[in-house]
Amino acid sequence: MWLLLGLVLISLLVNFIMPASIAKWAILAPIFIPLFLRLDVAPQTVLAAYRVGDSPTNVITPLMAYFPLIVIFAQRYRKDAGIGTVVSLMLPFVVALIVAWPLFFAVWYLLGIPLGPGSPIHLE
Repeated sequence: MWLLLGLVLISLLVNFIMPASIAKWAILAPIFIPLFLRLDVAPQTVLAAYRVGDSPTNVITPLMAYFPLIVIFAQRYRKDAGIGTVVSLMLPFVVALIVAWPLFFAVWYLLGIPLGPGSPIHLE
């Protein structure tokens, strides 16, 4: 469990320098999938942990492709809005998601609930 939460943290931190989810997964998957396979953790569980860490910071990452669009939408309602305005408005949501989603994931993992039909948390 702690290693999966470590993966969530790594994914969260790497998101600031590489916001593209697919490219980041292409770099992290060859490292973490074999590592967790040796610990009898299913690949879909590793992917779920990666996604939990990947998504919260997308909205405050200036390198995200849609960030300028979000700033323009904010300027529609507040003319002096800029990058700092968008980041400061989204920061409480980001903090809440960074706290809540790993907790949800940990509870899901500890209860052993399958991630989908035929997709167990652990290898059998």
